[in-house]
Amino acid sequence: MAAGKRPTIIDVAAHAQVSKSTVSLVLQNSPLVKKETRDAVHASMAALGYVRNRAAATLRGSGTGLVGLIINDLRNPFFTEFAASAQMALAERGFATVIANCDEDPATQTRTIWSMLEHDVAGFVISPCYGDIDEGFQAIERAGLPALQVLRETPTSAAPLPFFSHDYASGSRMAVQHLFDQGLEKIAFVGGVEGRNITSERMSGYLSGMQDKGLRTTVLHGPSTRAFGREAVDTLLSDYPHIDAAICFNDLVALGVHAGLLQAGKTPGRDFALVGFDDIEEARLVHPPLSTVRCDVGRFGAMAANMLYEMIRNETVPDTPVKLAVELIARGSSHPS
Repeated sequence: MAAGKRPTIIDVAAHAQVSKSTVSLVLQNSPLVKKETRDAVHASMAALGYVRNRAAATLRGSGTGLVGLIINDLRNPFFTEFAASAQMALAERGFATVIANCDEDPATQTRTIWSMLEHDVAGFVISPCYGDIDEGFQAIERAGLPALQVLRETPTSAAPLPFFSHDYASGSRMAVQHLFDQGLEKIAFVGGVEGRNITSERMSGYLSGMQDKGLRTTVLHGPSTRAFGREAVDTLLSDYPHIDAAICFNDLVALGVHAGLLQAGKTPGRDFALVGFDDIEEARLVHPPLSTVRCDVGRFGAMAANMLYEMIRNETVPDTPVKLAVELIARGSSHPS
């Protein structure tokens, strides 16, 4: 157990050499636990200075509480939908949710964490910013509160948080196979800031899929924005005229590429194949509609909420990382009818 960290039932279980479930049964005064085991668990609690989680006790009693939901960029529709679905799922479990947009600013994220701790939240769901986030994560660690890191995994000097995301690698690999099946081999990957974990994850299936087929890779790194996607079209047409398809870091980049192609007099799907990532609502509304790797963000938000709920209620840590399956949705931008 790290110095200064409030002990949990996991620490008690390790100290008493019993399972987490046994400690939980002791806390519930279950008659299923033998007296000698119960005594050993209580002795470990005393030795470690274990105090039962107040939020969990409150949840079992009145069924109310407050949860902090911290999002790196709520302007992105993908994260907005995630926040809404998580908030609704938490509400069904008796929690009010404080939602904060950190606008990709680590200093704002740290201040937000401190503010939420001062308001006595029961736990956190965090899609983190990149940068120096140590202070905020260390504060969560010292408070001993349950917290779940989602969608992005950011390195920090604090104890690692349980991580929940999508199987991004398989998604970009599916996209390569889909384009290859259309007879396309000159495929670029567009978008994603170089060196970030999320970029590497989303790009990894592209790299391995292209390598397995003996195809040459072309990568254009950049911000995950429409503006970059639009600018990338100029680069592709001038510097890489042989490229005839692109897999984009996310749908925002893909929508920028989509617009840039149309402005250049090229029709997505007919003159240049295009696949996005996320399946935000607008992907279905543009013409031709955008092919994309669907991440079921509504289901994902509900599952993340349930994971945190179980962490608060049972004071347990889920086995992670957990990665939710994705699927390739073929539409007109890569598969014209």
